Amino acid sequence: MRKIISLLLIFIIIFTSSIIWPARADAREYKKTQKELLKNSSALQNQGKQIFRFDTFGDEAYWGDTLRLHEAIEGNDFGGVGEGVSPNTALEAGLKVDVDALPKSLIKKLKAGNVDLDDPATTLTLLKLDSVLGLKGIFDRRGNLTSIGITCAICHSTVDDSLTPGIGHRLDGWANRDLNIGAIISLAPNLEPIATRLHTDVQTVKSVLRAWGPGKYDAELNMDGKAFQPDGNSAATLLPAIFGLDGVNLHTYGGWGAIPHWNAYVANTQMRGIGIFYDPRLNDPVKYPLAVETNDWNIRNTPDLITSKLPALHFYQLSLPVPVAPESSFDKNAAARGQALFNGKANCASCHVPPIFTESGWNMHLPEDIGIDDFQANRYPDERYRTTPLRGLFTHQEGGFYHDGRFPTLLDVVNHYNSFFGLGLTEQEKQDLIEYLKSI
Repeated sequence: MRKIISLLLIFIIIFTSSIIWPARADAREYKKTQKELLKNSSALQNQGKQIFRFDTFGDEAYWGDTLRLHEAIEGNDFGGVGEGVSPNTALEAGLKVDVDALPKSLIKKLKAGNVDLDDPATTLTLLKLDSVLGLKGIFDRRGNLTSIGITCAICHSTVDDSLTPGIGHRLDGWANRDLNIGAIISLAPNLEPIATRLHTDVQTVKSVLRAWGPGKYDAELNMDGKAFQPDGNSAATLLPAIFGLDGVNLHTYGGWGAIPHWNAYVANTQMRGIGIFYDPRLNDPVKYPLAVETNDWNIRNTPDLITSKLPALHFYQLSLPVPVAPESSFDKNAAARGQALFNGKANCASCHVPPIFTESGWNMHLPEDIGIDDFQANRYPDERYRTTPLRGLFTHQEGGFYHDGRFPTLLDVVNHYNSFFGLGLTEQEKQDLIEYLKSI
C-alpha cells in the first residue's frame, strides 16, 4: 500500500511540474518579450527623433552646394556674400534656437546681454552647436562653413521662448508659424535653378517667395508652377502641426497620402534630399507639368539616403504628444457647453469625430461640401480637402485657419459653418463652441 501511495505521489509531482514549469517558462519568455518590445520602441523613437531634428538626407547638395545659401549666412567677412545673417535677423525670420544645445557659459552671457546678436559670427557659433532648429551647418576642419542643409524641424518645431523670444526648449511637432521660409530662401545667391525650373526669372522667383509670408510654404509650386491664386493671393498654405496624427488616415490639407508618403515626398521633392520617390499621380503633364519635366514623380538616386529612415521618422511623429491646453487659456464652463454643441446642434462631430477629431477612414471632402473654392483642392491628386484633426488647436491659431489662413479667427470659422449649414447658433453658443475648440 505504501508503495502504491509513493508511486502516486511521484506521479502527482511529475504531473504538476509538467504544468508549472512550462507556465513559468512562458511567463519568463513573456516578460523578456515585453522588455525587448519596450527597448526596441525606445530605440526606434530616439532614432526617429534624431532624424527629425538633424538629418538633412543629403539636401546640403542643393541648399548649400547649388543655391549657396550658406554664403548668404556667413557674409563677406567669412568668405560669403553680403552682410551675412545675424542672430537677430534669423530670429526675425522665425528661425528658433534650442537652449538645451547651448553651453551654460553662453546661456549666462545671453541672460546678461553680453552676446552680440547683430554679428553673423554669432550665428555661425550657433550653427556649430547644432542649436538652430532645422538648419545643419557643414563645417570643414578649420571651422569654415562650407555648406548648409535643412531638416524636418525647420518647419515643424518651435521653442517655448523660455530664455527669450525665439530661444527656448524644443517643441517638436508644433507648427512654426513665425517662420518666413520664403524670405530665407530668397537670400540664396544662386536662385537660377529655381527660376529655370519655374520657367521664369530670378526677380520673379524672389517676388513669389516673399509673397508667402510667415508660417506658409507652397509644396506644390515646383510641381504645377501655380504661384498665385486667381484673386492674386499667394498659393502657399499654412505650415501644419504634425502631432496628433495617430489614428489619422491621410496627411496634409489635401490628403496626398499617409505620413510615410508625405515624408518621402517632402524629403525628396521639397527638401531636395537624395533618395527614391514614386507617385504616378504626378505623371500628369496637364496637372503637374513641372513634375513630368523633371521626372520628380519617379526619383531614383544611388545612394538612397531617405527610404531607410522613413520607418523611424514615422514612429517618432506618431509618438509626439498632443499638447494640453493650459487651463487659463479657455473658460471651462463655456467649454463644457461648447462640447455639447460640438456633438449636438453644431454637428461638428459628424466630421471631426472624437477622440481623433477627423473621420476614421477616408477623411476627404469636396470643396462644395464645406462651402469654399476649389483652387487648392484642384492642386491635389483627389481634388478634395481633408478634415483637419483638431487636437492641440490652441498651439496653431497664429496665421489663421483653413489651409490658407482665410479665416483669421475661430469665430470666423464658426460663422462660416453657421451660415453655410444654417445651424442657427446664437452669439453665446458661438462663443461656447470656440472655448471648447480652444480646449481640445
